[in-house]
Amino acid sequence: MIELGRLSVGLAGAGGVSLAVLGIAFLRDPASALRLSGHRAEALPRVMANRYLALAALALLAVLHGDAGVIAALFAVLGLMGLHDASIYARAGQAWGRHAAAGGAALGVAGLAWLARAGGA
Repeated sequence: MIELGRLSVGLAGAGGVSLAVLGIAFLRDPASALRLSGHRAEALPRVMANRYLALAALALLAVLHGDAGVIAALFAVLGLMGLHDASIYARAGQAWGRHAAAGGAALGVAGLAWLARAGGA
């Protein structure tokens, strides 16, 4: 019989690899990646709304879980996302400050959670 915990970890790993493949595809050839992912450019505002709500749900779940390691990992990723978005806009000569501030704030939360975890608090 298949042990469900191991199966869920394996499937989560496969999902992570799939997401990484799509991310790399978007870096290399955005038009092809849109086709590969099934997204359409005109739907991106609604897609982004969904992404922000999903990330908010992950943050809430991390808070409810209450583990500093989970909070540190999630907010480190969120912080890097914000800073990456800021760099995209800065290179395009567009306003980038809000993304940098959000990224920095998320990294601050990650740092505090990491310190709490390291200190056993």
